[in-house]
Amino acid sequence: MVLSLKDVRSWTVEEYHRMAQLGILAPEERVELIEGQVVPMSPKGPLHSATTQCAADYLRVLLAQATVRTQEPIQIGGTSEPEPDITVVRTHPRQYADRHPSAQDVFLVVEVADSSLQYDREQKARIYARAGLTDYWIIDVQERRVFVLREPGPEGYGREDLYPQEASLVPLAFPQVRVRFERLFPPA
Repeated sequence: MVLSLKDVRSWTVEEYHRMAQLGILAPEERVELIEGQVVPMSPKGPLHSATTQCAADYLRVLLAQATVRTQEPIQIGGTSEPEPDITVVRTHPRQYADRHPSAQDVFLVVEVADSSLQYDREQKARIYARAGLTDYWIIDVQERRVFVLREPGPEGYGREDLYPQEASLVPLAFPQVRVRFERLFPPA
């Protein structure tokens, strides 16, 4: 018997949470819910971890009026709950103790790509664009470059710009802020 994609069971965010509560998904499993599928996350190497930490620390200094979260879930519709490396969200009175941030709460989402560049530029970009996330950055740690994706639509982002090392980046939600490229990476 051959299975097609239509035969694969799609999970909701609520069912995904229930699987974790029941121990079906073990706490040490690194998975996320993407378009109804429980997807394994790439292992984090030292360069990925160091870059995530540097970028998040720097963004926290620059964007004190927002909350910068690292590797925490955001809820996108009823069937996706990705865990971006960095998410800049509206400050919430209870620090999101009662729910995960939704697409409407997100100012900026950042993925740090070591081995996941293609996945982040294709699948992740598609779900973030469909959710209407207006500012999506991908930090490519291998080539020391940053992709900035904007103009979300149902099929993906309408605009993808590649920023070289000497550039400054400007988050859409914070036009007064200049993010110095080199501060997103650990020292070379």
